[in-house]
Amino acid sequence: MFKKIRPLFFNKHLYRSLSMHAKHAKGKEFQKRIFSGIQPTGAIHLGNYLGAISQWVKLQNNNEEVVLSIVDLHSMTLRHDPKQLSENILHMTATLLGCGINPDKVTLFQQSTVPEHTQLCWCLSCICTMPRLAHLPQYKEKSKDLKDIPLGLFIYPVLQAADILAYKATHVPVGEDQVQQIQLAQDLARMFNSRFGNTFPEPHTLITGTEFARLRSLRDPQKKMSKSDPDPKSRICMTDNPDEIVRNIKKAVTDFTSEVTYDLEKRPGVSNLISIHSFVTNKSIEEICLEAENMNTGKYKLMVAEAVVSYLKPIQDQIQQYYSDPGYLMQVLQDGKVKARNICSSNLEEVEYKLGLRINIKEKKQIKVQT
Repeated sequence: MFKKIRPLFFNKHLYRSLSMHAKHAKGKEFQKRIFSGIQPTGAIHLGNYLGAISQWVKLQNNNEEVVLSIVDLHSMTLRHDPKQLSENILHMTATLLGCGINPDKVTLFQQSTVPEHTQLCWCLSCICTMPRLAHLPQYKEKSKDLKDIPLGLFIYPVLQAADILAYKATHVPVGEDQVQQIQLAQDLARMFNSRFGNTFPEPHTLITGTEFARLRSLRDPQKKMSKSDPDPKSRICMTDNPDEIVRNIKKAVTDFTSEVTYDLEKRPGVSNLISIHSFVTNKSIEEICLEAENMNTGKYKLMVAEAVVSYLKPIQDQIQQYYSDPGYLMQVLQDGKVKARNICSSNLEEVEYKLGLRINIKEKKQIKVQT
């Protein structure tokens, strides 16, 4: 029905890591499975696409078993607008499809529609400790400016672990700066296995970093491009219109040197623009610097903006086409829910038996009922 968008690059080291860790997982007799999630909060920016979504598309197209969740429950850890959240869920679904995710090849679903996530979260929270959660850097960062800290914000890493372990995922794609976010899932898998028997694989981080995955903020090149940045001019969103893209790139912070050269340490702002330009044109950094040899940074920004607008146009058309058919998007999520539950329901049942929450009649010769 819709044309697929194919990204231009992929991390050549990813499959080396995948094969190595899959062998380890296979040794434990766990099926190789990749899990990842994305919050439906705000528009996806170019850094999200390069660092995550395009990598998922490559895994999908290489026939890996991929489970992708729109993790809406994580979006509730801080105060939110319910109407905006429901709209964001549909928009995120359209965005993922428009960027090349194929629901026939992956399991794509809405987290909150699969109750096994929260059920397993409770089971894992009963073996996790409060000091362990309090030391997590994500919690410290997100709670530092809050007077009253929601319980959900404190325990959300346990839900994150449950998201992964519910599918007995062997691999979780992350950026190089996100490895520690998977450590709790690894710890809880080991703890559960030690107490109740070999149940979960220890999920391995699958590093998906590339030379493009760490795009910097257009307003502060010392920081990563982020959708949580309060300044909308700091990023390029996948659904920005051409005028917004041109405006944001023209206002990008560079330096006082006029020529266009690539130096990440000394000229991070200009180098960030060159990286963006390199990705959307599939040209090397050397080629771009040679083409811009006689340009000042002002003119070069216009060249970058034109290239970005041209690259995003077909993807934006796909996203809009999907978003205009909410019935189809809901069907995609419904089908994904069924596929997800087919995987994780039996896993949760095994957990419940091992925790004593289910009675195995075959193992009981007689059950006495007290009155």
